[in-house]
Amino acid sequence: MERKAPTMTPRNSRSFSPLRQIPPEAKYKAGDVLVVFGELFSRGYANGIVDEAIRAGMKVVRSTVGRRESDGQLRALNAEEFAAQPQPFINIPLEAGFDMEPCSQDGTSPVDQIKHVKMGEWAEAKLDWAKVEDSRRKATERFRQHVQNYMLELEKHIPKGANVLFAHTMAGGVPRAKILMPTMNRVFKGTGDRHLSSETFWQSELGKLCSSNFDDVTALTLRHLIELSTPLRERLSKEGGSTRYVAYGYHGNEVLIRGEYKWQSYAPYLQGWAKILLEDVASQEWKRGVHVAVYNCPEILTNSSSIFVGIEVPLYPFLSALKKEIGQTPRALSILSRAKALLNSDFDFEKIEAFTDEVLTSRELLSVCHFETWPEHNSKSQMEKLIHSSEKLVAMHRDPKQLITFLLSEEIFRATGYIMFHDSFVPSAPVYWLGHDVIAKTLGTEKTL
Repeated sequence: MERKAPTMTPRNSRSFSPLRQIPPEAKYKAGDVLVVFGELFSRGYANGIVDEAIRAGMKVVRSTVGRRESDGQLRALNAEEFAAQPQPFINIPLEAGFDMEPCSQDGTSPVDQIKHVKMGEWAEAKLDWAKVEDSRRKATERFRQHVQNYMLELEKHIPKGANVLFAHTMAGGVPRAKILMPTMNRVFKGTGDRHLSSETFWQSELGKLCSSNFDDVTALTLRHLIELSTPLRERLSKEGGSTRYVAYGYHGNEVLIRGEYKWQSYAPYLQGWAKILLEDVASQEWKRGVHVAVYNCPEILTNSSSIFVGIEVPLYPFLSALKKEIGQTPRALSILSRAKALLNSDFDFEKIEAFTDEVLTSRELLSVCHFETWPEHNSKSQMEKLIHSSEKLVAMHRDPKQLITFLLSEEIFRATGYIMFHDSFVPSAPVYWLGHDVIAKTLGTEKTL
């Protein structure tokens, strides 16, 4: 069965909309509510907006995607797991995606279909797409039913006339089949004979499965959330309250390269197509009068980004952005001092800047870095350039487990949390880009955590 591509805006018709100014302080207050739609994990972007909401005195309602038993059954958190969660916490599993959903015909899931595929067979692996689409339909029904149940529980935590901010944190969706991680490792980490073209992978049956599951997890969950929270939104509107939605995107961002802020991106960002669809969902709902915005954030090092070797290279120019925008502020001086202490004595910021300027303007990386055609697939020379550059940057540190990029990631997610929290109160567009310039300026205000 042929898989239909989701309807979306042509890539070359998109306009780049960076947020340049620090937003005014939001008018959220004690009694208002932040709802984390999805699970909050450590070292992730959503922690920044949660911290801001807590500082503003808002109630934070947390959620879970649930857990899978050894037999594949999805369940809520058990008593011990639930007791460890900050309250209030709605214990209804919000796992999205269909990779482990049994089909109606014989009870097999898409993962079951490929569980015996060996490494040398991945390119020839075939799926029964009629069964896959049935699993997808069933998973969507299951997810929507769980969200409806979730909304009934959520109503109990929303005071009359409150301002409610939903933080959509759903992302990812790599099907949980053993064959996929070693295959994708070759896409993201492979050099020489181990290099695997992302386009070759993406056009395979396994790639198509990933693409569909990414769409369902990363993008379509926002549509379901907005649709199924309509009764709550209408109730709050009648009471003088309000409802807003923010989501986390990635579509490249501006970094300081040879003294100028320039858009760049990582390739191959296979979730990019789902992030494009996420933007489309937000734009469509915006036209219907829903206050929703996707913020395309700078890439940082998180638990989920570790597979992408080289994705951290554009993080280093944030050092230059700090010096350019807020160089003499206490926050910048503190960050720069801590960062310098992590480097070998043979290296300094100037050497890092010269090196990243050369890498980010190299023929190899520029060949796959075009906004109009984003996301783009990798090439062997580009991946080798990126991976070797990452290794050289790591070698500049005293300890390979104590990197500047860890420090910068924490500062960036704090500033991003501040921007998204305050801008969400009166957003002016459904899609934004947050570059290193506005992130640095925000840190310079000394208002961030």
